[in-house]
Amino acid sequence: MLAARGFYAMAVDLRGHGDSGWSPDGKYAIERFVADLRCIAATCRQPPVLIGASLGGVTGLVAEGEGPPFLAALVLVDVTPTVQHSAFEKIRQFMGTQVVEGFSSIEAAADVIAAYLPLRARPQSLNGLKKNLRHHTDGRYRWHWDPALLTFSDGLALPTFSASLTAAASGLKLPTLLVRGGASELVSPDDARRFLALVPQASYADISDAGHMVAGDVNDQFGVVVLDYLRTLDCGAHSFPK
Repeated sequence: MLAARGFYAMAVDLRGHGDSGWSPDGKYAIERFVADLRCIAATCRQPPVLIGASLGGVTGLVAEGEGPPFLAALVLVDVTPTVQHSAFEKIRQFMGTQVVEGFSSIEAAADVIAAYLPLRARPQSLNGLKKNLRHHTDGRYRWHWDPALLTFSDGLALPTFSASLTAAASGLKLPTLLVRGGASELVSPDDARRFLALVPQASYADISDAGHMVAGDVNDQFGVVVLDYLRTLDCGAHSFPK
């Protein structure tokens, strides 16, 4: 949708995710994600707009909030400095599902995802799921991300982390949009209100039919919200690479 309207869009896999490399030492401190993001942004001809979901949003929030500024605008997708602890633990438990043993088939992995995302209709084709799994030599399918990411999250003290994100949010001076999934268990309406109080220039959108994975649940609605916000910023067509 962005490309069709003349924008140059980069889909970024953070280290340890997707097709990006894994940290050789297995360490994934937020500072490393921030440094990676700044390196990528430095390849752009002008400050980019960052659309960050979950950990991607946290990375953008910390990078911009702690400075120096480097973005034109920030879109945070279902992530705020304060979150619901029970939902946070649920996400970590889901990430740990079969992380070592893996799955006997793609269908078995789809069963786990369907149980975790009851709001999302199970796709008729599982070809998209193959991108999130690796087929190992033992015949088992395992998640595409580095299992060492669990060690990073296991050592995360949520109150301390929330305090650092709150400080970063207080430092945001750029145009910001918070998109919340209306059915999100992670970010509550109160969490959103607290964020908007911290960042008075921020805009807000609540997408009623989406959970935490907003773009995956209702991608078309999400795209419309983002494009409408870019219009308010007077963002025309841009070619970002240097």
